[in-house]
Amino acid sequence: MALIETQEITRTYRLGDVEVNALNGVSVLIEKGEFVSIMGPSGSGKSTFMNILGCLDRPTAGKYLLDGIDVSSMGRDRLAEIRNRKLGFVFQGFNLLARTSALENVELPLFYAGIAADERRRRAVKALGMVGLQGREMHYPNQLSGGQQQRVAIARALVNEAPIILADEPTGNLDTKTSEEIMTLFVRLNVESKITIILVTHEPDIAAFSRRSIRFMDGRLISDEEIS
Repeated sequence: MALIETQEITRTYRLGDVEVNALNGVSVLIEKGEFVSIMGPSGSGKSTFMNILGCLDRPTAGKYLLDGIDVSSMGRDRLAEIRNRKLGFVFQGFNLLARTSALENVELPLFYAGIAADERRRRAVKALGMVGLQGREMHYPNQLSGGQQQRVAIARALVNEAPIILADEPTGNLDTKTSEEIMTLFVRLNVESKITIILVTHEPDIAAFSRRSIRFMDGRLISDEEIS
């Protein structure tokens, strides 16, 4: 059974009297432990597809099975629970709380999950260690470089021990050297921790770190290839 399966999903938005088909009958299987990049120009449907995978949006038609569970028509509260247990998110803009330490930023998902304080701290320290930030736990975002801030964001995505990380243009605000360091970290997490990583990017050199590339155009999947 695939970890992620979409079956002919369609997403249609209405803008006034006009219907816009952001996705048109997209079917994809992603197995546990894969590292997949999603590519395509602006308006191709890749971000809409990522939002559906992240349970942030629902398909207009078709099914989305996450770990064998049909989440296509779940209510908001159930989707939030699924997101907290199954998914970690990394964004281009880091999305860290400015007046909160690295440790506290990483602890945040555990706080919302109702985890006790001692356990939150233990797991947050472990996650920061996994991304190479030992000794930086009490630093605030303005005391960290862009690459270090993104590592904090990755640790936050790891702390719930979710099996899937969804990364949306995670190197978009970083220079070339730091981007390579972050992508090397993703590769290590994928290989060593068997975390499934799904990455949206428009940069071929970033997609080259993945092992499979899915391309969208005009709301349709146009290619799905293994990367050697």
